[in-house]
Amino acid sequence: MLELIDIFIFFPSQELEKKKMSSSSTESSEAEISTLYEYYDNYNDAPKPCSKESVKRFAASFLPVLYTLVFLVGLMGNTLVIVVLLKYKRLKSMTDVYLLNLAISDLLFVLSLPFWSYFTIDQWVFGTALCKIISWIYLVGFYSGIFFIMLMSIDRYLAIVRAVFSLKARTAFHGLITSLVVWLVALTASVPELVFRESFNEHNYTTCKPRYPGNFTTWKIFSTLEINILGLLIPFIVMTFCYSMIIKTLVHCRNEKKNKAVRMIFAVMIVFFFFWTPYNMVIFLQLLEVTGVIRDCQMSRNLDYALQVTEILGLLHCCLNPVIYFFMGEKFKKYLKILFKSWQLPGDICKWCGVHITYHTESTSSFHTQSTGDQDGL
Repeated sequence: MLELIDIFIFFPSQELEKKKMSSSSTESSEAEISTLYEYYDNYNDAPKPCSKESVKRFAASFLPVLYTLVFLVGLMGNTLVIVVLLKYKRLKSMTDVYLLNLAISDLLFVLSLPFWSYFTIDQWVFGTALCKIISWIYLVGFYSGIFFIMLMSIDRYLAIVRAVFSLKARTAFHGLITSLVVWLVALTASVPELVFRESFNEHNYTTCKPRYPGNFTTWKIFSTLEINILGLLIPFIVMTFCYSMIIKTLVHCRNEKKNKAVRMIFAVMIVFFFFWTPYNMVIFLQLLEVTGVIRDCQMSRNLDYALQVTEILGLLHCCLNPVIYFFMGEKFKKYLKILFKSWQLPGDICKWCGVHITYHTESTSSFHTQSTGDQDGL
């Protein structure tokens, strides 16, 4: 347009009016053409929708199988832990109470998996009520699980570092009170999931996810930081303090019985952080995507893949606590032998097969002679 104006400046004066009229028409036409070009330029530069079809196919192919395996193994393992604790241990100590509640927390995870498994294959067909409840149960299980592992670390700290004080503090009654507090905190922290989760149609696909009112980014930041702080940062600080003091005390005072209990609960703690820390890191990186720090489509897809893999890794943790109890808890193995001896189904199957099994176990009463001052769980 500047070039046209320069040309008109050098035209003779008698033709000026005619040329002005002509230039006005030309300018209008040029403006329309320029606007059209600008529109297409902006359209080409605009961010295009990021296709996630490959992510959905990946989820539909692998997640249902993994969810099913975790559900079966976690349900069986944690149910056995609960049966052993209630039938044989009878919740005599604070540690027993925490172990029972930890197993219940793990069961909350696995009981929600059949719903998520079907969701990955098809779409959410269970309605808004179950969408809220299942999502809430899942998050309550996450929070309560890490809180009870944290309480078990504090319990070991009291038993070893504050042994005199622990004689009065580490009772089953106090364990029940602190467990109730933990469940209330976990339930309260999970309320946003219960409030904002909804089942709704999105692009001809029924989904189950949060619908935050007002500013979506603000709520997303809040929920992500809540999970990272309550589910990772605070427990990490508390457990690091407890175990550093425990190790310092045990260096000066060797006690094999206490050492075994510490190794078991330390293993539970390490396994938890190994299996859940990657998930916390991925949801934090996804927060950067929501806030606009990460804009690349391929990076977004990679984060979706990583979220699915790390979430499965975290869910596998629910199956591992019973395994830790079995391999590191001598009493737990003995109780399992007694349980299977008294259970009729395995014996009936073996008789039907023509096989006779003889159990060589100690009497049940011999397992209840533990010191009240140092009750070490399983």
